[in-house]
Amino acid sequence: MIRLLAFLIVVFALGLGFAWLADRPGDMVVTFNGYQYQVSLMVAAVAIVAVVAAVMIVWWLIRSLWNSPYTISRYFRVRRRDRGYQALSTGMIAAGAGDGALARKKTKEAAKLIRSDQEPLIHLLEAQASLLEGDHEGARQKFESMLDDPEMRLLGLRGLYLEAERLGDRNAARHYAGRAAAVAPQLAWAAESTLEELTARGDWDGALKLVDAQKSTRQIERDAANRRRAVLLTAKAQSLADSDPNAARTAALEANKLQPDFAPAAVAAAAALFKQNDVRKGSKILETAWRAEPHPEIAELYTHARPGDAVLDRLNRAKKLQEMKKNHAESSMTVARAALDAQDFSTARSEAEAAIRMDRREGAYLLLADIEEAETGDQGKVRQLLSKAVRAPRDPAWVADGVVSERWAPVSPVTGRLDAFEWRAPMERLGQLIDSRDEGTTVPVIEALAKPASEKPIDAIEPVAAGSETTGKGTDRSEDQVTPVTAAAFAAVPADAEAVEPAEELTRLPDDPGVDPDEEAEKSPRRFRLF
Repeated sequence: MIRLLAFLIVVFALGLGFAWLADRPGDMVVTFNGYQYQVSLMVAAVAIVAVVAAVMIVWWLIRSLWNSPYTISRYFRVRRRDRGYQALSTGMIAAGAGDGALARKKTKEAAKLIRSDQEPLIHLLEAQASLLEGDHEGARQKFESMLDDPEMRLLGLRGLYLEAERLGDRNAARHYAGRAAAVAPQLAWAAESTLEELTARGDWDGALKLVDAQKSTRQIERDAANRRRAVLLTAKAQSLADSDPNAARTAALEANKLQPDFAPAAVAAAAALFKQNDVRKGSKILETAWRAEPHPEIAELYTHARPGDAVLDRLNRAKKLQEMKKNHAESSMTVARAALDAQDFSTARSEAEAAIRMDRREGAYLLLADIEEAETGDQGKVRQLLSKAVRAPRDPAWVADGVVSERWAPVSPVTGRLDAFEWRAPMERLGQLIDSRDEGTTVPVIEALAKPASEKPIDAIEPVAAGSETTGKGTDRSEDQVTPVTAAAFAAVPADAEAVEPAEELTRLPDDPGVDPDEEAEKSPRRFRLF
């Protein structure tokens, strides 16, 4: 487009120049070697332009002839390269589709047309073809050869990492991920695997540095980074609680500052402050976390903040927590426990019953059973409450990947994932009752409800034997009596007997409304349907 515009501008300029010369006639005289040449100015201008154009054309022809060998070789080289890239593209598509034979064929074709040092994707295609063919050893060798090339190093580490994961070698996988994370911390797979390795061996400082690198590269959001830092700092505070109280206190306070509503961080910070006799600041931290989300560990530490307190003082602190979060089952449970320790059975009973009304769960019934046993010792009521506790939903606990723990942990014991534990009620496994198909499984029998005494019993209809005579009373009820059909009755039927059409509708009992034929036709023959 730009060239076309420049050509039009030149033509327009020439046209203006010739028009200007045409409006100003004149002659041009040239004296050369004793001869004098006189032409008009327009002819001279046309001659000059023609000579310049001829020179340019001649120069272009000479240059084209001079560069023709290079031009021809470049044409064939570009054509060869295009064929190689076409083969490479087809091979990558075949590898993605799982066609190992076609991928290997296109790999060889691309390697012939393109130099592998000029196009690193040939190495990747060759490794993918080896994997599709089941040659994992050859694929690993190809990935290891990529480590020498700075451009292919991360790709090689990724391939070796996946191969180690396939073989179940977690140490080798984490080694390759650590090397990749050191070069490129923005890689999610490398950073996550390295983070799992650091947390598995308790290197909380290294994990914190990695999280900071993820945050600086914007691999994770700011809120997610703060959450991870809070979890790691809480774990660090727990590990240093006995060996270095000051460092544990600093880490716990920073974690609580990042996530004030995170119960483990609040408990760790308050416990560190209580060890240094700073009850006031520790209590404020627990109160803030309690207002966000009541937790039994917060209540336990808050009520026992001062070891020398009497049971009535702990009861008062429990009531203070209840005032901060009213109409909550955990608040009532906290007061009930403290009241039980203080032998205030009426308060303990009323609060436990209030907790059951707000959140019917196992712990509330167990607490009520303890109160009943301590106050009255009535074993019958205690057993009744214990049976209700067995049937009630379970109390919330720390759950991660199917593992239920009484205490919080920074990583999952199953997968090693960071911040996997959640405070929730464990799920009950009820699928076995429906999906069980064992032959020896006994189907529970549902007993019929007891017949009310007010109902009048219905007399059973007795069958009448063939050939017997009916009495007068039986004659009145002959319509309701049914004679069973036997083999002897069939034999007694004459051969020339006429067929009898069946009755349109069977006789129904007076108290049996029957089933609507339309509704019966719509019903499925199956006896049990989930949906």
